[in-house]
Amino acid sequence: MSARLSARALTAGVLAIAMSVAGMHAIAQAPTASQATPAVQPPTPATPAYMMPMLPDAKAMAARSNQSPTLSGIPTSPIATAIEKLPLEKMVLPPGFKVETFVSGVAGARMIYLGPKGTLFVSTSRLGRIYAVKDPFGKKEVMTIAQGLTLPNGIAMKDGALIVVANSKVFRYDAIEDTLDKPVQTDISEKFRLPGDQMHGWRYIAFGPDSKLYIAAGAYCNVCELNPGINGNIRRYDADGSNMEIVARGVRNTVGFDWHPATQELWFTDNGRDWAGNEGPEDELNRIAKGKDGAFYGFPYCHANGMPDPDIKRPDPCVGVTLPVALLGPHGAAIGLKFYTGSMFPAKYRNVAFIARHGSWNREIKFGYDIVTATIEGGKAKVEPFLSGLIDKEKNVGLVRPVAFLQLQDGSLLFSDELNGAIYRISYSDASLRK
Repeated sequence: MSARLSARALTAGVLAIAMSVAGMHAIAQAPTASQATPAVQPPTPATPAYMMPMLPDAKAMAARSNQSPTLSGIPTSPIATAIEKLPLEKMVLPPGFKVETFVSGVAGARMIYLGPKGTLFVSTSRLGRIYAVKDPFGKKEVMTIAQGLTLPNGIAMKDGALIVVANSKVFRYDAIEDTLDKPVQTDISEKFRLPGDQMHGWRYIAFGPDSKLYIAAGAYCNVCELNPGINGNIRRYDADGSNMEIVARGVRNTVGFDWHPATQELWFTDNGRDWAGNEGPEDELNRIAKGKDGAFYGFPYCHANGMPDPDIKRPDPCVGVTLPVALLGPHGAAIGLKFYTGSMFPAKYRNVAFIARHGSWNREIKFGYDIVTATIEGGKAKVEPFLSGLIDKEKNVGLVRPVAFLQLQDGSLLFSDELNGAIYRISYSDASLRK
């Protein structure tokens, strides 16, 4: 393999890998004509990748990494786990904390957002739905307000309007909390010009302190060279899609970012590539330092703390790369990230990042399926366990798949569970320590 390969040159080999190993990334719906991928990007099969046989190149990569070629992704169930079967009793937390079910019956739950009038919005991804939970602190009535969308992961709100990013599409639902029974969808995709590739095509979005809308555009492959102006980046826009800027390049796939409450710097998780061994490359916690917008974070040439890619090679692959602030473990799928600013938890958690590790698939011994914290000091981070106990070691399976966080006004913390279709509430009480 030459030192500098184009995305076209890699298509034949890398597409085979992407098609066969992207089980946890796959969807069942083919892109429509309006969502066609640019010519430089590989096409996406209509059949979900986790249902496809492993192709020869993927088998060879698995053999080189000493991993089992039978590893495959984790499909999303269209049916939520019954509330009495949720694994609450398995969840281990530090003393004084407790966890309880907040909402159940939201199959495929991913991103969560609380509207100003008290409606809880929940996205999915592969299920194509957006839910609204009316009266989430009371009766908790779950309703589906949109369906049939392509990877509708990213949700946010602006001036009473719900913004949903579904792969290459951006939809706005004006006055959504007043129109839940009959929401009006407006397609505002044209200005955003998002890529329509399916692998890593679930976008994370959030409005920043600058009132700009930030959107992640992941790589369309497991590992390949790509156009950094199209894929493998984090962008920001005005709310209407104008004035796009790229704030981070060389990002394989981030599904979670937040701004540090004190410095206002953007911090984000990034998932390491697959089929390079059970122990890595590890997932990353990254930071965009002040004045460093547009920095390059290494993909596809350099991973983790300076690991050259074994397949995509170039001279001095880690020169000029912004290395991670901390590593988050091998294949744990670290995604959701939220800085805690409440007063319910002990003071040591103030301005600490909570990170959801969705859980491994490309690893023979499962890893992740938990929540960790990252304590920030001087631009570095110390990662520690927070919520654990959710891998059945005998069966080698995860019992939850944490995705995203939402801090409530009382200082408690919600997190979503895609595997079981539930949202849990973590709270803290000194009284529990006295029992």
